[in-house]
Amino acid sequence: MIFVADKKDLRLDVYLASVTGFTRSYIKILSDDGNVTVNGEKVKCGKILKGGETIELNAPEKESDITAQNIPLSILYQDSEMAIIDKPQGLTVHPAGRFTKDTLVNALLYNLKDLSTINGVYRPGIVHRLDKETSGVMAVAKTNSAHLNLSKQIEKRQVTKIYLALAEGVIKQDKGVINEKIGRSKKNRKLMDVTFDGREAITEYEVIERYKNYTLVKCRILTGRTHQIRVHLKFLGHPVVGDKSYGFKKQKFDLQGQLLHSHILTIRHPSTDQEMTFVAPLPQHFSEVLTKLEKLN
Repeated sequence: MIFVADKKDLRLDVYLASVTGFTRSYIKILSDDGNVTVNGEKVKCGKILKGGETIELNAPEKESDITAQNIPLSILYQDSEMAIIDKPQGLTVHPAGRFTKDTLVNALLYNLKDLSTINGVYRPGIVHRLDKETSGVMAVAKTNSAHLNLSKQIEKRQVTKIYLALAEGVIKQDKGVINEKIGRSKKNRKLMDVTFDGREAITEYEVIERYKNYTLVKCRILTGRTHQIRVHLKFLGHPVVGDKSYGFKKQKFDLQGQLLHSHILTIRHPSTDQEMTFVAPLPQHFSEVLTKLEKLN
Protein backbone atom coordinates (compact mmCIF):
# COMPACT_ATOMS: atom_id res chain seq x y z
CA MET A 1 0.00 0.00 0.00
CA ILE A 2 1.29 3.45 -0.91
CA PHE A 3 0.21 6.67 0.79
CA VAL A 4 1.04 10.33 0.35
CA ALA A 5 1.16 11.93 3.81
CA ASP A 6 -1.32 14.81 4.05
CA LYS A 7 -0.52 15.49 7.70
CA LYS A 8 2.38 17.23 9.42
CA ASP A 9 3.78 16.83 12.95
CA LEU A 10 2.00 13.49 13.32
CA ARG A 11 3.57 10.17 14.29
CA LEU A 12 3.87 7.73 11.42
CA ASP A 13 2.01 4.95 13.25
CA VAL A 14 -0.85 7.30 14.18
CA TYR A 15 -1.19 8.38 10.56
CA LEU A 16 -1.08 4.83 9.20
CA ALA A 17 -3.62 3.65 11.75
CA SER A 18 -6.02 6.37 10.60
CA VAL A 19 -5.78 5.48 6.90
CA THR A 20 -5.55 1.69 7.07
CA GLY A 21 -7.62 0.66 10.06
CA PHE A 22 -4.67 -1.34 11.42
CA THR A 23 -3.83 -1.05 15.10
CA ARG A 24 -0.70 0.87 16.09
CA SER A 25 0.72 -2.28 17.66
CA TYR A 26 0.40 -4.14 14.36
CA ILE A 27 1.98 -1.22 12.50
CA LYS A 28 4.88 -1.35 14.99
CA ILE A 29 5.41 -5.03 14.18
CA LEU A 30 5.45 -4.24 10.46
CA SER A 31 7.84 -1.34 11.04
CA ASP A 32 10.20 -3.41 13.21
CA ASP A 33 10.28 -6.03 10.45
CA GLY A 34 11.29 -3.39 7.90
CA ASN A 35 7.94 -3.35 6.10
CA VAL A 36 7.38 0.41 6.37
CA THR A 37 9.33 2.92 4.29
CA VAL A 38 9.15 6.69 4.00
CA ASN A 39 10.53 8.10 0.75
CA GLY A 40 12.14 4.73 0.14
CA GLU A 41 13.90 4.48 3.52
CA LYS A 42 13.01 2.00 6.26
CA VAL A 43 11.86 3.86 9.38
CA LYS A 44 10.50 3.29 12.86
CA CYS A 45 6.84 3.84 13.61
CA GLY A 46 7.57 6.80 15.89
CA LYS A 47 8.89 8.94 13.03
CA ILE A 48 7.27 12.38 12.87
CA LEU A 49 5.88 13.25 9.44
CA LYS A 50 6.68 16.55 7.76
CA GLY A 51 3.88 16.24 5.20
CA GLY A 52 4.10 15.19 1.55
CA GLU A 53 6.18 12.04 2.12
CA THR A 54 5.52 8.88 0.12
CA ILE A 55 4.86 6.05 2.55
CA GLU A 56 4.91 2.39 1.53
CA LEU A 57 3.43 -0.24 3.79
CA ASN A 58 3.97 -3.90 2.93
CA ALA A 59 1.22 -5.83 4.65
CA PRO A 60 -1.79 -7.95 3.78
CA GLU A 61 -4.63 -5.55 3.00
CA LYS A 62 -7.10 -5.54 5.83
CA GLU A 63 -10.44 -6.76 4.60
CA SER A 64 -12.58 -3.69 4.30
CA ASP A 65 -15.86 -3.52 6.15
CA ILE A 66 -16.75 -0.43 4.13
CA THR A 67 -19.57 -1.14 1.72
CA ALA A 68 -21.09 0.71 -1.20
CA GLN A 69 -24.26 2.62 -0.32
CA ASN A 70 -26.85 4.10 -2.63
CA ILE A 71 -26.36 7.66 -1.39
CA PRO A 72 -27.37 10.30 -3.98
CA LEU A 73 -24.31 12.07 -5.34
CA SER A 74 -24.06 15.10 -7.60
CA ILE A 75 -21.28 14.40 -10.11
CA LEU A 76 -20.23 17.58 -11.93
CA TYR A 77 -17.71 15.83 -14.21
CA GLN A 78 -16.01 12.51 -14.66
CA ASP A 79 -13.73 10.63 -17.03
CA SER A 80 -11.42 7.64 -16.72
CA GLU A 81 -8.95 9.57 -14.52
CA MET A 82 -11.01 11.59 -12.06
CA ALA A 83 -14.43 12.72 -10.94
CA ILE A 84 -15.55 16.11 -9.65
CA ILE A 85 -18.39 15.94 -7.16
CA ASP A 86 -20.56 18.44 -5.30
CA LYS A 87 -20.55 17.21 -1.71
CA PRO A 88 -23.71 17.99 0.24
CA GLN A 89 -23.64 19.46 3.72
CA GLY A 90 -23.77 16.86 6.48
CA LEU A 91 -21.85 14.12 4.68
CA THR A 92 -18.58 13.02 6.29
CA VAL A 93 -15.89 12.45 3.68
CA HIS A 94 -14.43 9.13 4.82
CA PRO A 95 -14.99 6.45 7.49
CA ALA A 96 -13.04 6.57 10.72
CA GLY A 97 -12.77 4.07 13.54
CA ARG A 98 -15.98 2.15 14.01
CA PHE A 99 -17.99 4.54 11.84
CA THR A 100 -17.94 2.84 8.45
CA LYS A 101 -21.28 3.87 6.93
CA ASP A 102 -23.05 6.93 5.52
CA THR A 103 -19.92 8.69 4.28
CA LEU A 104 -18.85 10.12 0.94
CA VAL A 105 -16.61 7.08 0.43
CA ASN A 106 -19.63 4.77 0.73
CA ALA A 107 -21.39 6.89 -1.89
CA LEU A 108 -18.33 6.89 -4.18
CA LEU A 109 -18.07 3.10 -4.02
CA TYR A 110 -21.66 2.88 -5.24
CA ASN A 111 -21.62 5.66 -7.85
CA LEU A 112 -18.16 5.29 -9.42
CA LYS A 113 -16.64 2.26 -11.10
CA ASP A 114 -13.01 2.92 -10.20
CA LEU A 115 -11.22 4.69 -7.34
CA SER A 116 -7.54 5.13 -6.52
CA THR A 117 -6.14 2.88 -3.80
CA ILE A 118 -3.18 4.98 -2.66
CA ASN A 119 -4.80 6.06 0.61
CA GLY A 120 -5.96 2.59 1.55
CA VAL A 121 -9.33 0.94 1.99
CA TYR A 122 -10.72 3.66 4.25
CA ARG A 123 -10.09 6.55 1.84
CA PRO A 124 -10.27 5.28 -1.75
CA GLY A 125 -10.16 8.13 -4.25
CA ILE A 126 -9.88 10.84 -1.60
CA VAL A 127 -7.28 13.44 -2.60
CA HIS A 128 -8.47 16.29 -0.38
CA ARG A 129 -11.29 16.75 2.09
CA LEU A 130 -14.07 19.06 3.18
CA ASP A 131 -15.49 19.31 6.69
CA LYS A 132 -18.68 17.35 7.29
CA GLU A 133 -20.85 20.47 7.37
CA THR A 134 -19.05 22.20 4.48
CA SER A 135 -20.63 21.68 1.08
CA GLY A 136 -19.26 22.00 -2.42
CA VAL A 137 -16.84 20.94 -5.11
CA MET A 138 -14.25 18.19 -4.54
CA ALA A 139 -11.89 16.26 -6.78
CA VAL A 140 -11.80 12.44 -6.59
CA ALA A 141 -9.07 10.31 -8.17
CA LYS A 142 -10.01 7.19 -10.08
CA THR A 143 -6.46 5.96 -10.73
CA ASN A 144 -3.30 5.97 -8.64
CA SER A 145 -1.40 8.02 -11.22
CA ALA A 146 -4.15 10.66 -11.17
CA HIS A 147 -4.09 10.64 -7.37
CA LEU A 148 -0.34 11.30 -7.24
CA ASN A 149 -0.65 14.06 -9.86
CA LEU A 150 -3.50 15.84 -8.08
CA SER A 151 -1.78 15.50 -4.71
CA LYS A 152 1.36 17.06 -6.17
CA GLN A 153 -0.66 19.98 -7.58
CA ILE A 154 -2.14 20.60 -4.14
CA GLU A 155 1.25 20.32 -2.43
CA LYS A 156 2.78 22.86 -4.86
CA ARG A 157 -0.20 25.21 -4.47
CA GLN A 158 -1.13 24.92 -8.13
CA VAL A 159 -4.79 24.32 -7.31
CA THR A 160 -7.20 27.22 -6.90
CA LYS A 161 -9.88 26.74 -4.22
CA ILE A 162 -12.49 29.44 -3.75
CA TYR A 163 -15.14 29.29 -1.04
CA LEU A 164 -18.21 31.34 -0.21
CA ALA A 165 -18.92 32.02 3.46
CA LEU A 166 -21.53 34.02 5.33
CA ALA A 167 -19.76 35.74 8.20
CA GLU A 168 -21.17 37.18 11.39
CA GLY A 169 -21.12 40.98 11.57
CA VAL A 170 -20.16 43.52 8.93
CA ILE A 171 -16.61 43.25 7.62
CA LYS A 172 -15.38 46.79 6.98
CA GLN A 173 -12.46 46.08 4.65
CA ASP A 174 -13.42 45.23 1.06
CA LYS A 175 -10.60 42.70 0.81
CA GLY A 176 -7.61 41.46 2.73
CA VAL A 177 -5.20 38.63 3.49
CA ILE A 178 -5.13 36.64 6.71
CA ASN A 179 -1.63 35.22 7.20
CA GLU A 180 -1.74 33.53 10.58
CA LYS A 181 -0.35 30.12 11.54
CA ILE A 182 -2.84 27.44 12.52
CA GLY A 183 -2.27 24.61 15.00
CA ARG A 184 -4.14 22.55 17.56
CA SER A 185 -6.07 24.57 20.09
CA LYS A 186 -4.44 24.58 23.50
CA LYS A 187 -7.91 24.59 25.12
CA ASN A 188 -9.58 21.91 23.00
CA ARG A 189 -7.42 19.41 21.10
CA LYS A 190 -10.32 18.57 18.79
CA LEU A 191 -10.31 22.13 17.43
CA MET A 192 -7.77 24.31 15.66
CA ASP A 193 -6.64 27.83 16.50
CA VAL A 194 -4.27 30.59 15.45
CA THR A 195 -1.02 29.65 17.22
CA PHE A 196 2.55 30.97 17.10
CA ASP A 197 3.91 27.44 16.61
CA GLY A 198 1.36 26.27 14.04
CA ARG A 199 1.69 25.68 10.30
CA GLU A 200 1.64 28.47 7.75
CA ALA A 201 -1.90 29.33 6.72
CA ILE A 202 -2.90 32.02 4.20
CA THR A 203 -6.45 33.03 3.31
CA GLU A 204 -7.39 35.80 0.87
CA TYR A 205 -10.86 37.24 1.32
CA GLU A 206 -13.07 39.66 -0.57
CA VAL A 207 -16.46 41.05 0.44
CA ILE A 208 -19.23 40.23 -2.03
CA GLU A 209 -22.25 41.65 -0.18
CA ARG A 210 -22.92 43.35 3.12
CA TYR A 211 -26.19 42.74 4.91
CA LYS A 212 -27.52 43.99 8.22
CA ASN A 213 -25.24 42.23 10.74
CA TYR A 214 -23.79 39.78 8.17
CA THR A 215 -21.28 39.70 5.31
CA LEU A 216 -21.08 37.38 2.32
CA VAL A 217 -17.40 36.86 1.63
CA LYS A 218 -15.35 35.04 -0.99
CA CYS A 219 -12.29 33.23 0.36
CA ARG A 220 -9.37 31.79 -1.53
CA ILE A 221 -7.12 29.48 0.45
CA LEU A 222 -3.46 29.34 -0.51
CA THR A 223 -2.81 26.59 2.03
CA GLY A 224 -4.98 23.67 3.09
CA ARG A 225 -5.02 23.62 6.86
CA THR A 226 -7.72 21.90 8.89
CA HIS A 227 -10.70 24.25 9.40
CA GLN A 228 -8.63 27.05 7.87
CA ILE A 229 -11.38 29.45 6.76
CA ARG A 230 -13.41 28.85 9.91
CA VAL A 231 -10.39 29.57 12.14
CA HIS A 232 -9.22 32.59 10.15
CA LEU A 233 -12.64 34.25 10.02
CA LYS A 234 -12.97 33.70 13.76
CA PHE A 235 -9.57 35.35 14.19
CA LEU A 236 -10.85 38.26 12.10
CA GLY A 237 -13.73 38.63 14.55
CA HIS A 238 -16.31 37.44 12.05
CA PRO A 239 -16.92 33.68 12.46
CA VAL A 240 -18.93 31.73 9.92
CA VAL A 241 -22.69 31.74 10.47
CA GLY A 242 -23.91 28.37 11.76
CA ASP A 243 -20.48 27.37 13.09
CA LYS A 244 -21.06 26.38 16.71
CA SER A 245 -17.48 25.16 17.15
CA TYR A 246 -15.76 28.42 16.19
CA GLY A 247 -18.64 30.87 16.27
CA PHE A 248 -21.73 31.60 18.31
CA LYS A 249 -23.36 28.79 20.28
CA LYS A 250 -26.78 30.35 19.74
CA GLN A 251 -27.65 30.81 16.09
CA LYS A 252 -30.45 32.94 14.62
CA PHE A 253 -31.08 30.59 11.71
CA ASP A 254 -32.19 26.96 11.77
CA LEU A 255 -29.02 25.48 10.31
CA GLN A 256 -27.38 22.06 10.38
CA GLY A 257 -23.88 23.51 10.22
CA GLN A 258 -21.75 26.39 9.01
CA LEU A 259 -22.61 28.37 5.87
CA LEU A 260 -19.34 27.58 4.12
CA HIS A 261 -19.37 26.33 0.53
CA SER A 262 -16.55 25.16 -1.74
CA HIS A 263 -17.65 27.14 -4.79
CA ILE A 264 -14.89 26.95 -7.41
CA LEU A 265 -12.07 24.47 -8.00
CA THR A 266 -9.45 24.99 -10.71
CA ILE A 267 -7.01 22.16 -11.40
CA ARG A 268 -5.00 20.73 -14.27
CA HIS A 269 -6.15 17.45 -15.74
CA PRO A 270 -3.78 14.72 -14.51
CA SER A 271 -3.25 13.31 -18.02
CA THR A 272 -3.64 16.22 -20.46
CA ASP A 273 -2.42 19.02 -18.16
CA GLN A 274 -5.35 21.11 -19.39
CA GLU A 275 -6.54 23.70 -16.87
CA MET A 276 -10.12 22.95 -15.84
CA THR A 277 -12.48 24.96 -13.65
CA PHE A 278 -15.50 23.50 -11.90
CA VAL A 279 -18.28 25.41 -10.13
CA ALA A 280 -20.68 24.09 -7.51
CA PRO A 281 -23.76 26.32 -7.17
CA LEU A 282 -24.87 27.50 -3.75
CA PRO A 283 -26.95 24.82 -2.03
CA GLN A 284 -30.53 25.56 -1.09
CA HIS A 285 -29.90 25.89 2.66
CA PHE A 286 -27.34 28.64 1.94
CA SER A 287 -29.29 30.57 -0.71
CA GLU A 288 -32.44 30.58 1.45
CA VAL A 289 -30.60 32.44 4.21
CA LEU A 290 -29.29 35.00 1.70
CA THR A 291 -32.82 35.54 0.40
CA LYS A 292 -34.02 36.27 3.94
CA LEU A 293 -31.16 38.73 4.48
CA GLU A 294 -31.89 40.51 1.19
CA LYS A 295 -35.48 41.05 2.31
CA LEU A 296 -34.28 42.43 5.65
CA ASN A 297 -31.95 44.82 3.84
